[in-house]
Amino acid sequence: MKPLLFAPLLALLASPAFAQHEGHGAPAEPSSVPGEGRAEEEAQPLEQGSSAHPMTGALGPYMITREASGTAWQPDTTPHSGAHVAAGRWSLMGHATLFGVYDRQDGPRGGEKAFVSGMAMGMARRPVGPGTLQLRAGLSPDPLMGRRGFPLLLASGETADGITPLVDRQHPHDLFVELSASYSVPLSGRSSLFVYAGLPGEPAFGPPPFMHRLSALNSPEAPISHHWLDSTHISFGVLTAGIVAGDVKLEGSRFNGREPDQRRFGIETAPLDSSALRLSWNPARSLSLQASWARLIDSEQLEPGEDQTRWSASALFNQPLGRRARWSTTLAWGRRSREHGRLDAFLLESAVTRGPWTLFGRAERTENDELGGGGHGPAYRVGKVSLGAMRDFRAAPHVRIGVGGLWASNFVPAGLEPSYAGDPNGAMLFLRLAID
Repeated sequence: MKPLLFAPLLALLASPAFAQHEGHGAPAEPSSVPGEGRAEEEAQPLEQGSSAHPMTGALGPYMITREASGTAWQPDTTPHSGAHVAAGRWSLMGHATLFGVYDRQDGPRGGEKAFVSGMAMGMARRPVGPGTLQLRAGLSPDPLMGRRGFPLLLASGETADGITPLVDRQHPHDLFVELSASYSVPLSGRSSLFVYAGLPGEPAFGPPPFMHRLSALNSPEAPISHHWLDSTHISFGVLTAGIVAGDVKLEGSRFNGREPDQRRFGIETAPLDSSALRLSWNPARSLSLQASWARLIDSEQLEPGEDQTRWSASALFNQPLGRRARWSTTLAWGRRSREHGRLDAFLLESAVTRGPWTLFGRAERTENDELGGGGHGPAYRVGKVSLGAMRDFRAAPHVRIGVGGLWASNFVPAGLEPSYAGDPNGAMLFLRLAID
C-alpha cells in the first residue's frame, strides 16, 4: 500500500505540463546530465511574476540555487533540479530520487540486503503581503526496508526495537522527511527576515544532509558521520528565525532534539526544548561555508535524561567545468559532547560529472564509542573510504535512470580487528530513478 503514496507525485512530475514550464518557458532539450542546459538559467535569475518559475530564494533576495534543504545554504552555482509549473499566483516544483540497491558488507559483522531508498519532494510558493510564503513536503520510501535498515559497517545510531542500538547498520529514515512552511519579508534589496516551521523539519545545524548535497547525490551509501553532521534533518518539531544580509545568514532554532523513534510511518510530537545556532556565508558563487552549534535535550531514546552538545563546520564547493561537466566537494567536521566524552568526525566527499558519467568518492574518520558492543564503551577511531561510478540514461524529458556501483574499504584499530575479522570491505550495486 505504501508505494501508492508516491504515485500521484511521480505521475505529475512526468506529465507534459511540467515539461512545458522549465527554464524560460520553453522545453529543454533532453540531456543525460543533471543541470545540463541550465547555464543561462543559473546566470540570469528570472523576475518574480514571470510565466516561468521565480529564481529568487524563498528566504531572501538571492538566487534560488543557493537554497538547499530546510534553511541550509549551498553554493550559488549548484544546479537547480526540479520540474516547475505555474498555477495562478502559485509556483509549484517537484522532484524525486529513488534508489534500488543491493548491498553487501563483508565480515562477521556485515550482511547483505536488497532495499529501496530515496525521497520525493514537492514545493509550493507564492507572494503573500510584502513577503513570500513557501510550503514544502517530502516523503521517503525508507520505511519499506524494515526497521533495521541496511547493513553499513562502522555506522551507528538510533534503534530498531526501542531496546538495542543499531550498530553496523544504517537506520531507515521516516516516511515524512519534511512538512514545513516558511515566510520571508525583504528589508532591502539584499536583506530579509524569515521564519520557518516544520513537523518534521530541519533545524539550523550542520551542512545540508547527505541526500541533498550535490557531492553525495549520486550515491545511496549513507556516511558513517551522519550522526555527527546532519542527523537532525528530521526533527519532529522545529521553529527557526533568521536574518539574511547579502551573502551572510544568521539563524537560530528551537526544536525537538529527540531522535525519531522506530515507528517510521507516524508523526511525533514533543517539547521544543533544544536549541541551535548557525552562521552561513557564501563568499563566492562556487563556495558555501557554515559553522553551527546545537544543544540537544534528552536526544537518545535509549539514554533518557542525557543531553549532548554538537558543533559543526563545513565548506561546500561546486564548480562548473564547461557545459557538460561539473565538480562538487564537501569538507565537514562535527563534534558530539556528552557524559561519555567528546567524539569528533571528519568527512571529505567529492563528485565529478562529465556527460552521462559521474565519479564519486568519500573519505571519513569518526571516533565512535558504540562499536565495541553492549552500548557505550571505549571510543575507537575508525575510517572508511568509498569510490563509485554511475552512468545516466535519459528516459524522458524529466526522467533519468542511472546504473552504478561503489566499493568501500573500512579501517578499524587493533582492538576491533578480532570482531570485524580485520579491515572488511563493502559494496553496493544500484539503479537510480531521478525525476527532475
